[in-house]
Amino acid sequence: MTLIAPTLQAFFSDRLTQQRQASPRTIAAYRDTLRLLLGFVHTKTGKMPAQLDWDDLDAATISAFLNHLENERRNSIRTRNVRLTAIRSLFSYAALRHPEHALLIQRVLAIPPKRFDKRVITFLTPLEVDALVAAPDQSRWEGRRDRALLMLAVQTGLRVSELTGLNCRDVTLGTGANIRCEGKGRKHRAVPLTTPVTTLLRAWMAERAGLPHDPLFPTRTGRRLSRDAIALRVSTHAATAARDCPSLLGKRVHPHVLRHTCAMSLLQAGVDTSVIALWLGHAGVRSTDAYIHADITIKEKALALTTPASAKPGRYRPTDKVLAFLESL
Repeated sequence: MTLIAPTLQAFFSDRLTQQRQASPRTIAAYRDTLRLLLGFVHTKTGKMPAQLDWDDLDAATISAFLNHLENERRNSIRTRNVRLTAIRSLFSYAALRHPEHALLIQRVLAIPPKRFDKRVITFLTPLEVDALVAAPDQSRWEGRRDRALLMLAVQTGLRVSELTGLNCRDVTLGTGANIRCEGKGRKHRAVPLTTPVTTLLRAWMAERAGLPHDPLFPTRTGRRLSRDAIALRVSTHAATAARDCPSLLGKRVHPHVLRHTCAMSLLQAGVDTSVIALWLGHAGVRSTDAYIHADITIKEKALALTTPASAKPGRYRPTDKVLAFLESL
C-alpha cells in the first residue's frame, strides 16, 4: 500500500510551483479539482484523504467521479474535461514516483476527454454595445466605474481575470495610450486604446485617485472586484439596456461576450486573424477560427464572389434508345 498524500503534496510544491512555475489560477484550479475528488472518494469509501492509497483512485473511481460532476453537480462537459486534465497531470507525475502502480496509473491516463457540441459564439452588435455602455447610472460612483469597465472590456477584449488584475499603473494615457495586462501562461501584452476610451479612463482615474499598485476597478471599500462581481454587473446592465434595445433580450450577456464582441469588430474591420490572436492573447491563430465561423458577413461576401449555376432546371432525359433502356433497368 502506498499513500497518495506525500505525492499529492509534492505535486503542488515541486511540480507545479517549482518546475512548471504555474500561475496562481492554475494551482487554484488543480487544487479545487483534487479537493472535489478526495471529497467524493471519502463519501464513497469513508476513508479520510490522508488514509487513501492509489488503489482507491483506480480508473473506475475516476470515471464515477467524472459522471458525478456531470449528473449531480450539473457541470458542463467542458468543465468535466478540465477536471480530467488536472487529474491526469497528477497521475503523470505519480507515474515517475510509483512504478509499482504503473498499470493502475496507465488505465487512469487512458480515460479520454468527452466530445461536446461547439456552439456559435455570442457577440453584440454596435447598437447593443451602445445600449449596454449607456446603461450604468452616471450619477453614481459605481455607475461611472462600470461604464469605464464596460468600454475598456469591449475595446480591448480583456479576459475577466485580466480585468480584475488591472492596477492603476497598468494604464498609459496620452501619446501611445495603451493598457498592459498579464494573460494566460504568464504572457504579458499591451493593447492600444482608442480616443473615447482614453478620455473616459482619464476621467475615471482622476476620480479614482488611486496609487500605482491599487486596483483600477475597486469596490466601495477599495478591494479588488471579483470575477463574480463583474459578471453580476454585466448581466445587470444588460437587463437595463434591454429596455431600449430589445435584441438583447434573446442573448445571455456575460463578460466573455464582451471579449467576443471585440474580436468580431476587429474581424469585420478587416484585421488579419494573426493580429487578432495577438490582440486577444491567444496561444495560436487557430483559437481565432471560431470568430470566422460566427461572422455571417464573411460568408455572404464569399457567396457573392461565386458564379451562380447556369444549368437550366429540369429532369435529365437520355436522347439515345440504348441509354434510355439502361436508365430504365
